[in-house]
Amino acid sequence: MPLGFEGVSLSIIIATLAAIVYSLRVLVVLERRISRIDLNMERMTERILFEEGRIEKALKIKPIKVKKRSIKKSTKKKVSKKKK
Repeated sequence: MPLGFEGVSLSIIIATLAAIVYSLRVLVVLERRISRIDLNMERMTERILFEEGRIEKALKIKPIKVKKRSIKKSTKKKVSKKKK
């Protein structure tokens, strides 16, 4: 039984919606990967700054003041106190 015009147009619309959903999924996965890469880069730069500070202390060079990274409120874990 061949599909009519309605069946063909409906299948095209469904395929288009499926492609949009898949592309959004890929975008979300890529965004997560990029954020992980960004966090790893921040950690590496903090380690490098720490090592530079140790080297400057060993060579008795005046250290350069660097602003510390502020932690976002959403990444902090909330700790509740237990009532006795």
